[in-house]
Amino acid sequence: MKLPLFISVPHAGPHIPPEVRDLCLLRRQDILADYDAEARFIYFTLEKYAAGFCTTEIARSVVDLNRAPDNIGNDGVIKSHTCWNVPVYRKFPNKKLIKVLLERYYFPYHKKLSAAGYKQAIRLGIDCHTMSAVGPPVGPDPGRERPLVCVSNADGTCPHEWIISLANCFAEAFKEKIAVNTPYQGGYITRTHAAEMPWLQIEISQTRTYSNDFKKNCLLEGLQRFCNTNIF
Repeated sequence: MKLPLFISVPHAGPHIPPEVRDLCLLRRQDILADYDAEARFIYFTLEKYAAGFCTTEIARSVVDLNRAPDNIGNDGVIKSHTCWNVPVYRKFPNKKLIKVLLERYYFPYHKKLSAAGYKQAIRLGIDCHTMSAVGPPVGPDPGRERPLVCVSNADGTCPHEWIISLANCFAEAFKEKIAVNTPYQGGYITRTHAAEMPWLQIEISQTRTYSNDFKKNCLLEGLQRFCNTNIF
């Protein structure tokens, strides 16, 4: 039986779309430094277990699905710089090109997230990320060491008892204290689509102290424990 979860993995894509390839300054290492490293390995296995799953191949450096559609420039949906302050473009896209990027890559993704809220088999949406072990220059905690796992609900995108239960289930699986709403409090996806059904966000550290197999296995164990509590 599938877990009653919808899994979103918006920052695992490494590809620069053809529409901006000639404008983009980013080298391969810049793209990989800016996306959610190992998210594909850690989270993609959940497609077999969850009632719904959504991801993209497009790099977040070009179209960041976890930003508001009118947040243009800086660290917005269409960025001028990566989270490490690396310039993205030799010439920033004009309004016409921005509209094309949003219509082809951004809005279809969010349409899928909205549709999940109407499926009876799905009770909770989870936006899944990995985070650098130390906060980057563009972030809520620049230069600070981060926890192994952070779960967040913006203090309201899902019931308080749900996120506390998930944190406890992860603590049992990871054998580590789990951070709640710090350093992240839930991004645009979590906050926006909570109007359609409950959502929360998971961030797992990219630290090398633990293997990616360990992170993947503990993630699945924690989610299974959470769903088996009959909290829904």
